Amino acid sequence: MASGTATGVRVGAAPRSGLLLAGILLIAANLRAAITSVGPVIEDVRTDLDIGGATASVLISLPLVAFAVVSPVAPALARRIGTERALGAALAVLAVATVVRSLPSTPALWVGTAFLGIAIAVINVLLPSLVKREYPDRIGQVTGLYSSVQGAAAALASGFAVPLAGTTQHGWRLALGIWAGLGLIALAVFLPQLRRRTVPPAATSAAVRHRSPWGSALGWQVTVFMGMQSTIYYTLITWWPSVERAHGVSAAAAGWHLFAMQVAGLLSNLATARLIPRFPDQRWLLLGATGLFATAIAGQLALPGASLLWIVVAGAGGGACIVLALSLFGLRTRDHHQAAALSGMAQSVGYALAAAGPILLGALHDATGSWTAPLVVLLGVLVVQAVAGVQAGRARLL
Repeated sequence: MASGTATGVRVGAAPRSGLLLAGILLIAANLRAAITSVGPVIEDVRTDLDIGGATASVLISLPLVAFAVVSPVAPALARRIGTERALGAALAVLAVATVVRSLPSTPALWVGTAFLGIAIAVINVLLPSLVKREYPDRIGQVTGLYSSVQGAAAALASGFAVPLAGTTQHGWRLALGIWAGLGLIALAVFLPQLRRRTVPPAATSAAVRHRSPWGSALGWQVTVFMGMQSTIYYTLITWWPSVERAHGVSAAAAGWHLFAMQVAGLLSNLATARLIPRFPDQRWLLLGATGLFATAIAGQLALPGASLLWIVVAGAGGGACIVLALSLFGLRTRDHHQAAALSGMAQSVGYALAAAGPILLGALHDATGSWTAPLVVLLGVLVVQAVAGVQAGRARLL
């Protein structure tokens, strides 16, 4: 039975249920686990396949490149086959690609990684759209909840990678391939939703032809905020252990510091989700989250001996920023079609910047022989983020 909405027709629609929320959370758990499991075992991969450091860096960045390229296409896929079916197809591709990546073949490693990135890109874009449609009055809360699950799964994947890799001679394949099971579990739980798809109703098709975010100042403000916070986060994830080791912190301690960063991010996810509905707009929250990032980076420059404190503060800032960025896709749009379009735009540009950021900052470090200049540059990026955040945080719609 179909039920009409202001923005589309749900074909085979069913009332919202706990199973839908469980499906959303399990889908979110797949967004980073297959990526964060690579870093801890990358040296094993290099040794086994005889690839160099530069090649390994490209391999790690490949999913981010896929995010940037595929994100603008995801809304069109959802319009063609429906949001639910697009998410289901992406989960299936993700599970298969995760297995292919772990096969004993160098081409399989590259092909699997590329398709893994494509699948996650589709999910990245469409999940905020689904939340906008199903939970229009609880966008911040549900976004914070699924961001927390996403972060928890990412932390577990990175934490278990080395123990799993130590089980057999080529254990890195198990450490990477095992996460296909998580994709299959999510697909099984989400399966009842695949009977539904949202299509624009013929009689009101003009209603879904809202202003394109690509031609909107607000769309670009949201996109710049998304891009800047992604650049900061992925640069810190990539280079913070090196920054700490330059000041005498051991490799093992630096690894645990990243774990502390992820825990702080989880707590910040949940706290930010509770704060969003308490404010008339998001300007002060966006400024506060940006300020946490700035405090962490400035603190590392001024007092590097307290690096654990600064990485925890950075984790709190990153956790708040990602929940706010994802929530803006729903809070600044009129319906889930427009939310998908803004999500596609912001994530395309954002992840392009995120892929380039660590490379450029690493090159700056090599040129100067110090981490001071790269960290100062990140403070400049945060100024741009703050300006964009103040503009994007105003209570307006595209």
